[in-house]
Amino acid sequence: MKHLSIHLLLLLGLAAAAFSQETPKLLRAGIIGLDTSHVPAFTKLFNNPKADGDLAGIRVVAGYPGGTDMPASRDRVAKFTEQVRDMGVEIVDSIAQLLERVDVVLLESVDGRIHLQEAREVFKSGKPVFIDKPVAGSLADAIVIFELAKKHRVSTWSSSSARFGGDLLSLKGNAEVGDILGATTWGPCSYQSGTPDLFFYAIHGIESLFTLMGTGCETVSRAKGPLSDQVTGVWKDGRIGTYRGIVKGKPEFGAMVYGSKGNLQGGKTISYEALCRQVGRFFRTGQPPVSAEETLEICTFMEAADESLREGGKPVPLAAVLAKAKAVAAEKLNP
Repeated sequence: MKHLSIHLLLLLGLAAAAFSQETPKLLRAGIIGLDTSHVPAFTKLFNNPKADGDLAGIRVVAGYPGGTDMPASRDRVAKFTEQVRDMGVEIVDSIAQLLERVDVVLLESVDGRIHLQEAREVFKSGKPVFIDKPVAGSLADAIVIFELAKKHRVSTWSSSSARFGGDLLSLKGNAEVGDILGATTWGPCSYQSGTPDLFFYAIHGIESLFTLMGTGCETVSRAKGPLSDQVTGVWKDGRIGTYRGIVKGKPEFGAMVYGSKGNLQGGKTISYEALCRQVGRFFRTGQPPVSAEETLEICTFMEAADESLREGGKPVPLAAVLAKAKAVAAEKLNP
């Protein structure tokens, strides 16, 4: 009888362990900023009863509308708020109220200028947060965000959904391509008054460029016209990467890689699901799939492009732009 009881306890223990692996602890997620189409799309993915893998076990339970005077925010926040309310998400009046109800946070505000203000409050709670693109409205603000995350020992990261498209990732490590010697990416490009040009929609194509080229860009030059906006970076190993923003024309995404063995085109897919799976994995592991260093280099690339435009298209060193932004960030960190 004693041996039978021990055997039974072992079986119950194994069953409990298997059950815990199959049904991870439910994570309650909150969304800050209900002014982008990402909000209902992400909520639908996480709250799907059939969600599997890294999407499973995470439920969006609360949302704070937020919003600013930016037209992309002001004109859409009411619509998207109602959409997530209809999905059963509780709408709250403040970030503080949201933080009381959730374990993890998605900062989705479409206006990057308020991300620092919103992130400050989240970091104090110690809850992990994914910050949707752009990480901030300026390079200096982005630096402050990552410094505050370190100070409060909070895991955070930022990315565009373009980075995780399957046909973009298939260009990396491709036997037909070999080593990537250079790349060109393109995508729709529009601007918002009050923010640096490329910190709005252009970031999708620029994230794709860095996904293919990696970090190490040293100089940036830019040419902007009424039909397109072209930014060219020279990497420290001599490789050249170019982003072409489509201002007028067919608004599609794409990429071309130039390799040691061949050239290949792809990168048309923007995958919300692939991004959300990465977000879900991050919430479980605390490990960001994109480093702060890479995100800051992307922001530096975009601000250097503005500086190049002001200087008539001359190449601008990223190091100089970063140093200037760090000085501004230091004042914001130590007012």
